[in-house]
Amino acid sequence: MFLDKAVIICKAGNGGDGAVSFHRQKYVPKGGPDGGDGGNGGNVYIEADASMNTLINFSYTKRFIAGDGEKGDKNNKYGKSGKDIILKVPRGTIVRDYESGAIVADVYNEGERILLLKGGKGGRGNAKFATPTRRSPGFSELGEKTKERKLVLELKTIADVGLVGYPNVGKSTLLSVISAARPKIDNYPFTTLTPNLGVVRYHDDSFVVADIPGLIDGAAEGVGLGHEFLRHIERVRLIVHVVDVSGSEGRSPAEDYTAIRKELKKYSEKLAGLPEIVVANKCDLLADNENLKSLRNKCRKKVVEISAATTQGIDALIALMAEKLRELPPPGPIEFEPFSLEEKVAEEFIITEEGEGVFRVSGSMIENLARKVVLSDPESFRWFQKVLRDKGVIAALKEKGIKDGDTVRIQDIEFEYTA
Repeated sequence: MFLDKAVIICKAGNGGDGAVSFHRQKYVPKGGPDGGDGGNGGNVYIEADASMNTLINFSYTKRFIAGDGEKGDKNNKYGKSGKDIILKVPRGTIVRDYESGAIVADVYNEGERILLLKGGKGGRGNAKFATPTRRSPGFSELGEKTKERKLVLELKTIADVGLVGYPNVGKSTLLSVISAARPKIDNYPFTTLTPNLGVVRYHDDSFVVADIPGLIDGAAEGVGLGHEFLRHIERVRLIVHVVDVSGSEGRSPAEDYTAIRKELKKYSEKLAGLPEIVVANKCDLLADNENLKSLRNKCRKKVVEISAATTQGIDALIALMAEKLRELPPPGPIEFEPFSLEEKVAEEFIITEEGEGVFRVSGSMIENLARKVVLSDPESFRWFQKVLRDKGVIAALKEKGIKDGDTVRIQDIEFEYTA
């Protein structure tokens, strides 16, 4: 079964908490703090695997959570880091942020591994908080907690040449003739429901050709799964536009050509601007040259005459494709502005008055700090207050007019201010 789009939920591991411990040894009654740091949480990676050609695995498992870091221990022992998760996907998979739609990564090269989500940092043990004036800190730091992220995986087929055209114009037959691919072939529209790939060899050159499922009017708006199909030709360097010049389906070849060009342009100007070879297929069924003449007049470029069924003109077409590809830039990942899934913690805080002599301190910097300490622990809270002074929060409270005895609220904690 072919699947080229999947929505998954990923979460990096939480950092382990730091330990509170004091060295205990015979004849050493007052050993110093020796609580170790917590381990870092596991990361989430994505990796290209050339043996895969579908995202079907992600239809069965949709939630991927890396391992949490372990807590620190006595004797300055660090906690074990959490286990990483590696998501293996086909080459050409795009990763998008579900909420914004922004591209996070393009997994293009074989074996390429990209970090999607970084595990939370482990909290520091109490040994790290010892100073000349605070020799026995009775608190540690909590590990950093991570959040779940919803991601979209989109497979964009990696090929040099994309065969496009109406259903039943002979694209699958053409692919089977020019390569070793054996796509399903039958005489009705939408036989090809998945992109078929074939490697074409021409002397010392070789290139990949993708048979894209037949397009119909309105494909750019998603009619007939148009968006799902068009996605697979976004990476190609050359378009081979196949037209049934015999009109065996009762349509005009010239109008077919115009309609498909219109859909390509609606979907992407870049796609419509790619170099194109126009192929008039089923020439063996032509009763006269009127259809061929009208097609040439409409596209105003050279038309390659072939019959995929009888292999007429196939060698000339392969030679032309190879020649065009040699003139074009080499393939590569798409260009995009990378979107980071990591939350950026701003060094900002907000002070609001909630009543006579009551001040609330909030903001991203405060929330980040509060996640790292146990506010209910007196010693930990004293360290938290020191950080507030260092960050300028106390000075800002004074500017707001705070006085001795006034109340300060931070999250669920409330304390009395003393100068």
